[in-house]
Amino acid sequence: MKYALSYPEPLRTQAVHQGNSQILLTDAPQDNGGLGEAYSPTDLIAVGLASCIMTILGLRAASRSLEIQGMDATVEKQMSPQPRRVGSISVGLTVQLLGGDQGDRDWLRQEALACPVALSLHPDLHQNVTITFT
Repeated sequence: MKYALSYPEPLRTQAVHQGNSQILLTDAPQDNGGLGEAYSPTDLIAVGLASCIMTILGLRAASRSLEIQGMDATVEKQMSPQPRRVGSISVGLTVQLLGGDQGDRDWLRQEALACPVALSLHPDLHQNVTITFT
């Protein structure tokens, strides 16, 4: 898939989704000279990890006819100073799952932790993911 981005003003990027024209803005964070009015590119990495985990959980649950009634996540990103990069991402996810047994929950957890974003991140980036089923 190809994407087109522009630089409409200093330290801000704009991406336009080719399918529905939805706009995604990024700003440099305040601690790096930006306005911090939108997600930073490194924020998108953290949010992308949580979003990918949630999407995989939805797909895998549906494949076993398990019903997810809701999911909520919190994400925390920690930067490393030298070199400046994402050092760790913590994801706390609560899944309201209707049906299934402990084996299903263990399988879903394993599948979620192997989502494409998680597997694409550098192994030095610490991923702390907690999934709680209710």
